[in-house]
Amino acid sequence: MKMTKEEREAFLADLHVGVLGVNHGDIPLAVPIWYDYEPGGDVWLLTSPESIKGKGLEATGQFSLCAQTETPPYKYVTVAGTLREVEDSTPEASKHMAYRYLGPEFGDMYLAANADSEGSSKLYRLTPERWYTVDYGKAF
Repeated sequence: MKMTKEEREAFLADLHVGVLGVNHGDIPLAVPIWYDYEPGGDVWLLTSPESIKGKGLEATGQFSLCAQTETPPYKYVTVAGTLREVEDSTPEASKHMAYRYLGPEFGDMYLAANADSEGSSKLYRLTPERWYTVDYGKAF
């Protein structure tokens, strides 16, 4: 029921709200997050370095990210790896992510509502090193 390399990369590149896993002090923490991925590349996401997500990523340099379907036949891809790069976010990156998840109309509304926080986020590039996958559709 495992996915092939091509299947898992295509699945991760599809639109899913991810669940980011980071260490928070001495406990693991899993939080929903918007992300983007192109097959063969890094996962990237935007968050504040002052958030639990940002602090956890920067403290350990480690992450996990799970993307899943919520209707049968269930599928998921989880990647684990290292933080490769942190850079200042750009308006273009924010727009790309907002449009990816909300489309142009609602993306513009989201960006306008959050205009005061523009510049407070960082862009985190995460390199997947380990892949865990299941496609229960392959069982039928």
